[in-house]
Amino acid sequence: MTNSARPARAAPFVTGSTMRHVVVMTLTGAVGLMALFMVDLIDLFFLSLLKQTAVTAAIGYAGTVVFINLSVAIGTGIAAAALVARNVGAGDMARAREYATSALLFSLIVSGLITLAVGIGSGGLLSLLGAQGEARRLAQIFIWTMTPGYILVGGALCCSFILRGLGDARRAMYITLSTAIVTACADPIFIFGLGLGIQGAAIATVLGYLVSFSIGLHGVARVHGFLNPLRLGGLRRDFPALWAIAYPAILTQVATPFANAYMTHEISAFGDESVAGFAIVGRLIPVAYGIIFALAGSVGPIIGQNYGARRHDRVRQTLTDGLIFSAIYTLGASLLMLLFRHQIAEAFNASGRSVDIVVFFCTFIGISWAFAGAQFVSNAAFNNLGRPKLSTAFNWGKATLGTIPFALVGAMIGGPEGLLAGTAIGSVIFGVASVIVAYRVVRQSAAERPQ
Repeated sequence: MTNSARPARAAPFVTGSTMRHVVVMTLTGAVGLMALFMVDLIDLFFLSLLKQTAVTAAIGYAGTVVFINLSVAIGTGIAAAALVARNVGAGDMARAREYATSALLFSLIVSGLITLAVGIGSGGLLSLLGAQGEARRLAQIFIWTMTPGYILVGGALCCSFILRGLGDARRAMYITLSTAIVTACADPIFIFGLGLGIQGAAIATVLGYLVSFSIGLHGVARVHGFLNPLRLGGLRRDFPALWAIAYPAILTQVATPFANAYMTHEISAFGDESVAGFAIVGRLIPVAYGIIFALAGSVGPIIGQNYGARRHDRVRQTLTDGLIFSAIYTLGASLLMLLFRHQIAEAFNASGRSVDIVVFFCTFIGISWAFAGAQFVSNAAFNNLGRPKLSTAFNWGKATLGTIPFALVGAMIGGPEGLLAGTAIGSVIFGVASVIVAYRVVRQSAAERPQ
């Protein structure tokens, strides 16, 4: 550790109000995570100004492929945060630092392999999604141009999760917030100023990822002194513990792009306007419900530190507080989307069926995200209480049993709108079931590791 580095505080979440910790961690986490997803929304907004349906549809197809890498990076980050938080809670800072180092190296290696796989296989993936003609060609250009960014965002997200495990929510937020700021500034220059169109949007995004990774490394290595030299020997030592959490967490995260890919394939049968509308919804969800997405990464370190300190009463209270916070936020966000549903469609120059899909989502589907939020909180409990396979089971159950049959029936009955309604019903079912199991896991963990 360098002389200028400031050691991390020991277990900040084992004292004080759990609701306060949930709110602070979630709000700061949401700003950072929403900023990360805001990158896609910014790209879509500026590209929509070109008023070309093929371009908007291309972003929808490409986004599904790109989201696979993002999901894997988040899964790896969840493992990093869980192991760091657990060891910080137990007072073993040296071991926490070793896990942080190994997790970062693991994240970079995995992201590199995904970069290679996406570069080679993206054409086949786009065909499976139903992409054709000009939309397919533009999506391929976007994906290939984005490939350097996959490694950068993987490293940046891992650094962000490490900082969350340490309780430094503010610096974790800076990492992804910088991505959105840089992209928002660079997009007009590359898209319009240099006339690069969709390729310019990809270049601007890669530039944003480069800045965020640099900020993440500075926070972990220089500010906290929480990074040892990257060595394969350390990764081999820590790999079993990392993989035990990362593997099911990655599978859990990949379930979402799988479900999105399936829905994109199904909705492609209704034409490019429907795909464009679904692309707008897909970019709107993470921004409007970014706080819900942030809950898993925010609640997790709080549960992890208290579990490490054997404060099981605080573990249960954190779970409850997370669910309450999720429900209150979703109600407020859904009301705002209902009130401004037509303005949202107009902001992205939606036309024809695209407008219908966006308005339908804002009117009827948004409220179902309260149950998605409940499942995110439950997953945080599973991952940090040594039951990561449960989060995998619930996410894949939702992505398959809770998506495919409901989507098929919904599409037959009501077209694209019916597809959205059907998957919302599946989300409600799996959200309720995950909460019931989460409380059972909390009780079992308290019995296994008494205070």
